[in-house]
Amino acid sequence: MTTDSTAQTSAAAPLIDLQPLVVAVRRRRRLWATMALLGLLIGAAMTVLMPPPPTAVTKVLVTHQEDQPNDPGTLIRTDVALLGTTRIAEEALRALKSPDRPEDFIGQYHGAGLTNNLMQITVTGDSDAQAVARAKALADAFVADHVKRMRDTANAEAQALLDQRDRMRTELAQVNKSIGSRTPGSDPKASANIETLFARRAELTARITDFDERAAEARTGTPKLIAGTQIVDAPRVVRHSVSKSALTSAVIGLVLGLVLGLVVASVGAVVADRPVLRRDIAAHLGASVISELPASSRLGRLWQRRRTRAARERLTTTLARTVRGSSEPLSLLELGCARSTGAIALALAEALAADGPVAIVDGLPGLPLADSAGPGGPTVVSGERARGGSPEERRFGVGSVAPGATWIDLPHLGARTVLVVRAGHGSAAWLHTVARQLAELGVPVIGVVLIDPDPRDRTDGTLWDGPPTAPRGHNGQARQNEGAASHPVQAVGEGRRRTERLPRWAARVPDSDQEAR
Repeated sequence: MTTDSTAQTSAAAPLIDLQPLVVAVRRRRRLWATMALLGLLIGAAMTVLMPPPPTAVTKVLVTHQEDQPNDPGTLIRTDVALLGTTRIAEEALRALKSPDRPEDFIGQYHGAGLTNNLMQITVTGDSDAQAVARAKALADAFVADHVKRMRDTANAEAQALLDQRDRMRTELAQVNKSIGSRTPGSDPKASANIETLFARRAELTARITDFDERAAEARTGTPKLIAGTQIVDAPRVVRHSVSKSALTSAVIGLVLGLVLGLVVASVGAVVADRPVLRRDIAAHLGASVISELPASSRLGRLWQRRRTRAARERLTTTLARTVRGSSEPLSLLELGCARSTGAIALALAEALAADGPVAIVDGLPGLPLADSAGPGGPTVVSGERARGGSPEERRFGVGSVAPGATWIDLPHLGARTVLVVRAGHGSAAWLHTVARQLAELGVPVIGVVLIDPDPRDRTDGTLWDGPPTAPRGHNGQARQNEGAASHPVQAVGEGRRRTERLPRWAARVPDSDQEAR
């Protein structure tokens, strides 16, 4: 991993950085993919194990006295609401001679307004015959109730008109009586009063005739409305397709499971606060990412396994060069990837075996590194035997900085360390803790090996103000080990200033001639 010698200008941090969240959600694709698949299977299984009950449907044409061409559907919505009343349900149950309660029966059917005058009634039952019978009883009960309400309304309107007519007739009789009791004379006032009475009689006679006509019209229009309200589609059984229902339920379950999985993954990523980008991991640990290794997978394609093997060989060469170019011991400290760290340690010991005997100080809890080395492999010693051995023997340690690690034993594994960290394993707070503990122990971190990085991560994992002992680059100057030992990892909260010169570790890496020596 190389860097340009030209300093880059610092960019303003965005107000909302969704890249870590997107990467964290994508890395949890097993979670939301599993939940989506589970939702699909549950949706399909519910259709098969819990089929819909037998259902019947019928359509009723409903006419209203107040029908208007521009009616927005208020009248039919009123009819649908009336269908769901206990009065209609009770009349239907009475016709069916059913002992069920009207309140319970209301939940087994529903109405829907198809147009301003067409209503559809859907009813469920224990069998197809019962569903059809219930649909017919409901339709008949609604039609009878609607007809009764229209008749009552018409009769009430007609009776009101006739009552008004009768009052007019009573007043007309009084006017006629007043006219009959007056005799014509020469008095002008008497003549004016008689003319007023005649005018009033004519007006009352006209109004009485109008009320008679309106009452007749009110009664005449009712039979037309009654005849228009009828069942236009006889009750019939609704046939359910199991395959279509299962497909629909499966798609709905898939969508719901996927949405729920994405929400859980997003909330979990925010709450856990586990950095996955190399930029964030390097910033929290205070050390640059020097290498990356994909997660080992037995199902990986051939070229992916070749790429992984090539990356491991490059990392082994870099670590071997670092061990040969320094008199101070090196340690590999893992965080969330003990097996990968053990494999890296065995590969490094095999590369160093050509120069002489090699010993690995095993500080990994729960990982039998000696069994993995096998017969004829490098010597694996425990922590209490770390100070023994011949001077010609090369030693490096393997340990862990996972929660529960014994910090005071880490300096015995090596004066310098390379952290092997799995992306998305440790929280930001724990990465800060690791950097702070190693700085207090005086163990500089010369680099970070990132395990299982995000393949779409394009962030920069290089710190320009990082430790001066990172194993990168080649030039003609020798590594200054004593300066490296006295340069602890800087506090994570410090600013990463960028300069116009090469990073400090660029002039401290041995060249190829020194490596050969």
